[in-house]
Amino acid sequence: MSDVLTDLKLTEWTACGGCAAKWGPAPLNALVRSLAESTSELLVGLAPFDDAAVYRLSDDVAFVSTTDFFPPLVDDPGDFGAIAAANACSDVFAMGARVVLALNIAAFPENLPVAAVEAILGAAFEVVAEAGGVIGGGHTIRSEEPIFGLAVQGVVHPDKVWTKAGARPGDSLVLSKPLGTGIILAGGEADQKAEAIVGMRTLNRAAAAALSSLGGGAAHAVTDVTGFGLLGHSWEMAERSGACLRIDASALALYEGVLAAAEAGVRTGGDARNRAHLEGKVASTADPAMEAVAFDPQTSGGLLAAVSPVHAEALASAGFSVIGEVVAGPASVELG
Repeated sequence: MSDVLTDLKLTEWTACGGCAAKWGPAPLNALVRSLAESTSELLVGLAPFDDAAVYRLSDDVAFVSTTDFFPPLVDDPGDFGAIAAANACSDVFAMGARVVLALNIAAFPENLPVAAVEAILGAAFEVVAEAGGVIGGGHTIRSEEPIFGLAVQGVVHPDKVWTKAGARPGDSLVLSKPLGTGIILAGGEADQKAEAIVGMRTLNRAAAAALSSLGGGAAHAVTDVTGFGLLGHSWEMAERSGACLRIDASALALYEGVLAAAEAGVRTGGDARNRAHLEGKVASTADPAMEAVAFDPQTSGGLLAAVSPVHAEALASAGFSVIGEVVAGPASVELG
């Protein structure tokens, strides 16, 4: 690594990074509702919105499109590019699709070292290739803060699209990655941050393949856990499915050091926004630290899925853990 990159700390160039930089869910929901429009070929759009848009091209092929970008949440440019790419590809995997094409979305200060830009773009290129796709171009503008992400396109059979709707009473809730990226990056030790970075760089491709291998219809509802936290994305699944998602706080897998940091009071700015949006929708009897982890904005988090209990056991070998269940009742989330 060059001396320029060794000394560079990307997080000093920005005020807020990763998925914690997202707009809060309340104003965002109001905005997308005002823009909602549908056609017979738009299988998934804004009414209701999901992890990506899905457009039917033929009886056998649907086009999946998404975009995701944010300021740096880590100091190393290569890590930033890889995490941004994995996070953007995740939305395609969460729809049951395969990644085919991506376009860079970049905004960099003119005085940011060229070597840093090269490292960001190079790492993203490698991750998209690992995802099964190719970067075909993009667009770059000048900006006071560095921002990077991708517009990612994928393909899926129209009858095999996963959405946040469809969770059924009796289903098990499974999650493919540990939690706590926001908290650990804000207040963890160097080695603990390094572990979380490895997790964020990891694609959800294998997790999606494991869900697909269960057979048609086995994954009743799927989403990925990002800026709205586990509880925010669980609420979206509960609302779309018309069911109650009951989450066992003791079953949640955490990155090393997250619980200690949460107990010490470490929080990110997204914590308060997520709590405000979910007031009256989430009931918690969990310890305050574990509750904070569940509200914590995640970047490049795992896939959350509702599957029948018999399939939940088979997913353990793919890194999934059972974190709760779906029960009958009004749309809500319970953490206990």
